[in-house]
Amino acid sequence: MTKIFSILLLFVSTISFAQNDIFNRLQAISNNGLTFYNIDGYTITSETLNYPFTEKGLKKAYRKYSIKKKDLKTKDTQLPYNNLYVFNTEEIKENLKQNNAYYFIENKENTITIIQFSAINKRDKEFERTIINPIMEKTIPKENFATMSINSIDFAGRKIELGSSCNWTNVNSVQCPYYGQMNWSIHKDLEDAKKTVDQQFTITKLRKSGKVISEELVDIEFEGTDTKAKKVIYDFTGMTSVLASMSGGKTLTIYYVATEVRNNYVSCVLSFWNNDTITENGLAPLLEKVMKLKDNK
Repeated sequence: MTKIFSILLLFVSTISFAQNDIFNRLQAISNNGLTFYNIDGYTITSETLNYPFTEKGLKKAYRKYSIKKKDLKTKDTQLPYNNLYVFNTEEIKENLKQNNAYYFIENKENTITIIQFSAINKRDKEFERTIINPIMEKTIPKENFATMSINSIDFAGRKIELGSSCNWTNVNSVQCPYYGQMNWSIHKDLEDAKKTVDQQFTITKLRKSGKVISEELVDIEFEGTDTKAKKVIYDFTGMTSVLASMSGGKTLTIYYVATEVRNNYVSCVLSFWNNDTITENGLAPLLEKVMKLKDNK
């Protein structure tokens, strides 16, 4: 009996440690019944629908999430909840796929909670299970949730004041009109962070709205750390160019960064338009909050 108790205690301790580690990287925003999460480059959402966990209720939920009749629906027996699991992929290009995992879970009110995971070239069911439990049990710490109104952001452990003119475009994705924009994620290791920015750059090159007209590696200081960034100039074409030029914009300068910041492994994409406010140091004010250009001559 003592041996069994010891094993159970070790199991519970392992789960708690894993979740604490995840909470150090997890950020979330709740808005109009949907909660968005960002961690390790994953886009995660959760939503509870007022449908019963029945065949009829599940069909309604499947339609809402564009799950097809032919999609395989299985139960994840390692979750402590009644559930059905669906997985599909969307090919972006060869060797670059978006993996989508959907969990349709019966909650304590006997209705359906849907938790969706989307990531490029990643699929980790154990990680997904570790995230699902605190979402379902509502044990994610309050400090992991950002408010919808932005006065400041938690950037990898540092509070940055922004004022009231900036907006969230997603979790860990901030846009400040005429002052720049950036998105970031905190990862379990540096390799994962580097892969994420490489994938984001590849997706940028694949866009049909314009083209990359230059790219180079530049030396920067990012949150006090000397590192390199990929600097890209993206030129818009066609109808997108017409729409962009109506606001004065034509090209977008983008920096892709992956580095260690205060014991956090961060991937970050920062950008500004050619008609944004640009300081004498060559950056938009938002970008200057976290990075400095170094002499690359």
